[in-house]
Amino acid sequence: MTPPRRLPPLEARWATGQAERGRTPRRVLGTLVGRPDSYDPVARLRWQGERRIGELLPIRYQRMLASPLAHFRGAALVMADDLARGRSSSLEVQICGDAHLSNFGIFSSPERQLVFDVNDFDETDQGPFEWDVKRLVTSLVIASEQLGHYPHVQAAIAFDAAKEYQRSMRRFAQESRLDVWYAALDVETILVQLRGFFADNAMRHVDDVIHRAKSKESSRAFNEMITYTKTGPRISPRPPHVTPLSAMESGTLVARSVVYQVLDGYRTTLSGDRQALLAQFTPVDAAHQVVGVGSVGTADYIVLLVGRDEDDPFFLQVKEAQPSVIAMARGASPAMRHGQRVVSGQKLMQATPDVFLGWHTVRSARYERSFYIRQLYDNRASVIIEQLNESQFRAYGRVCAWVLARAHARSGHGAEIAGYLGSSERFAEAMATFALAYRDQNLADYHALARAGEEGRITVAS
Repeated sequence: MTPPRRLPPLEARWATGQAERGRTPRRVLGTLVGRPDSYDPVARLRWQGERRIGELLPIRYQRMLASPLAHFRGAALVMADDLARGRSSSLEVQICGDAHLSNFGIFSSPERQLVFDVNDFDETDQGPFEWDVKRLVTSLVIASEQLGHYPHVQAAIAFDAAKEYQRSMRRFAQESRLDVWYAALDVETILVQLRGFFADNAMRHVDDVIHRAKSKESSRAFNEMITYTKTGPRISPRPPHVTPLSAMESGTLVARSVVYQVLDGYRTTLSGDRQALLAQFTPVDAAHQVVGVGSVGTADYIVLLVGRDEDDPFFLQVKEAQPSVIAMARGASPAMRHGQRVVSGQKLMQATPDVFLGWHTVRSARYERSFYIRQLYDNRASVIIEQLNESQFRAYGRVCAWVLARAHARSGHGAEIAGYLGSSERFAEAMATFALAYRDQNLADYHALARAGEEGRITVAS
């Protein structure tokens, strides 16, 4: 019998992180490495688009050109390329891969409590922890500029968020594994959950932000998705954003039969009780949807099901999972199918994952396509950034940083990361420096994409 493995003490794991400073000094994380002369961000986006539905790419470019922040949201691959060129720590965990400020939000936990957490995992993969931090603080700086904040305020907001990540990781590193695993931002008890992390005046701003998000109900959006016909409830068409499969041209997208094949196959990835619950719902309609910015062009479907009767509607999202931008930028081979990667990453990083979360891969003679499935609406809400004042926006950045630190700590390497970060301001300063530099890079890329549209290199929807 193999003797039980002795875990290194907390101090030893902390020291491992401190030793990483010698290999990757924290200050170098603030450096944005220049691109090769041959690198063309527009060409890179077009290459990524080859994996997507060509007819929808003009909508993707249109949405990216709405603002520099929208461009940043859609250019996760370009930023991953830039991060891969620079120095990175060897402290790798399950990362979100696209941890910008709009990928945090409110939704219902399985216990029907509203929680605040990361809510998008299309790009989740194994990677250096600081890649997520850089994407978060850069998005905060770009949004801060869009809100009209001065550069010194932008830098302070990035610094505060990075410092909150640092402080939170140190706390999580000293908590028990189960305490970290079950830590969640319960919206109803947020003041209790975060007491000790934030000063009283900061908590007032946090509470304001969360309740602003709560006020944005998803029930109206849910009801607007349904039209009641003589043959029963159906998905309301809103082309090109929502197009029932019955109204689409044959062969343009995945056929209805394949969507239902995915739905049937995915059931086996759920636990027995979840399978029994799902069996109580009957699919009645399906449609293709176009949502977000970075996801536009992927095969993304919604399925309308009914439960007790036709007045008990329920939606599932069936979304094709493509290679993560993290893997593409690093040239890494996938360790698992993409749908499984998304589901596994979400279950590891999110405190209260969707009970209907699962995946399935459809195989044919030529290729295979991997999908993940989740609830479409579950009391989801997001913070309306444009409505936040400077203090509220700064508080929002800190809350996102707390959530991100918790998500990373769930991988079990919180002590090593905390040891690397230390208690000085070097890490936060490096993150702020990087964020300001990447703000300018993103703006240049935004203008390059606009020129590409004017020159006809890409087609932009009008």
